Amino acid sequence: MVKDLTTHERAGAPADRAGETPAELLQLADQCVKCGLCLAVCPTYAQTQHEADSPRGRIALIQGWLHGELALTDRLAAHLDGCLQCRACEMACPSLVAYGRLSTAAKAHRVAALPAWRRYFRRLLLQSLSDARLTRWLGTIARIVVNSGLAWVLTLANNAPLRSWRRLAVVIATTARRIKPRSVPETPFDLFVGCVGESTQGTALAATLQVCDWLGVAVKVTTQPECCGALLRHNGEIAAAATLRQRCVDQYAGRQLIGLASACVAELRTEPALQNTQELCAWLLQLPWPDAVSLRPLPARVLVHEPCSHRNLLGGTAAVYQLLARIPALEIIPLPGNDQCCGAAGTYLLQHPQMADRLLAAKITASAALAPEFIVTTNPGCALHLAAGLREAGLAISVCHPVELLVRQLPTKASL
Repeated sequence: MVKDLTTHERAGAPADRAGETPAELLQLADQCVKCGLCLAVCPTYAQTQHEADSPRGRIALIQGWLHGELALTDRLAAHLDGCLQCRACEMACPSLVAYGRLSTAAKAHRVAALPAWRRYFRRLLLQSLSDARLTRWLGTIARIVVNSGLAWVLTLANNAPLRSWRRLAVVIATTARRIKPRSVPETPFDLFVGCVGESTQGTALAATLQVCDWLGVAVKVTTQPECCGALLRHNGEIAAAATLRQRCVDQYAGRQLIGLASACVAELRTEPALQNTQELCAWLLQLPWPDAVSLRPLPARVLVHEPCSHRNLLGGTAAVYQLLARIPALEIIPLPGNDQCCGAAGTYLLQHPQMADRLLAAKITASAALAPEFIVTTNPGCALHLAAGLREAGLAISVCHPVELLVRQLPTKASL
């Protein structure tokens, strides 16, 4: 099977090499033999049953465009931009086509063809969302939107992106939390906060530090969190993404970096100097746990959502299940349809809200049928998307990171 290979290994080169020429992209595309095995695993093709919304169809469009046989029309661009970049097709591909690398590089060429003013404002927005100094205020802004009643006003707007922003604001108002820096020179461990960590995973970051304190493991939290560059790269801004990732190299190279967001961990690992990056659940399992003390029981049902970034790029989600299994009495069930993207996909839920909601619908239906108390996921975008959908469906199901369940069940000080 090919799913144990990383994107870096499958492609034989870094996944985001800047400056790939059309000839190099065509060479990548020519690896696709159009066998169609990708159709069964592509979420967008499953929704539309349109060949142009499948991986092999999009590759054919890229080939036609680069050969000059197809014009770069809005319709062609819509089919290409409709890709979630979930990478499920790569896992099913017997020819090991590096679809993610091809798709991202092709998007970079299309972005470069935009008018200068559009490129400028587009990049400005993406860079703002990738700057922790700005995004740490998202929680405050979200609470103002919710408490002022502006969120209710936005529900009246006949505009899908505005409604999506409103939905996210309601959730971010509850997830945001400022994380105090920790200077621990002697520890080899750094906690990766990232650009939107304090806003979208603030409570999970706080829970992580609490669990680390309980285990007696010191971790460093930098005063200047850096972005991994994933958001920019997925939107075709490869050079800007590389600049951000180099800042991560400057700050973390040679140290053990621990990340909560599966997409960030996957992005950081594409950089050779940051191969020491570990996903939190897998890292926690490796730490020494007290033998004489167990976590408090939690008689509840939890559904495990498996993000595409974790399933397809980090070698699977076994560590999540193993970590949750440390909690006595907890009923752990995979969320049905984990092999299909939930529709969050970075900024996709804002850029393509209708398709994002169509993909989310199956998750909401399954959640309603199984009636769990909790849904856990390791991707903050997925968590926001799921939480917003559940709330709109009237389902009182808490969405959180696995570490947030863990911290709830820590023994009291008296039992230690």
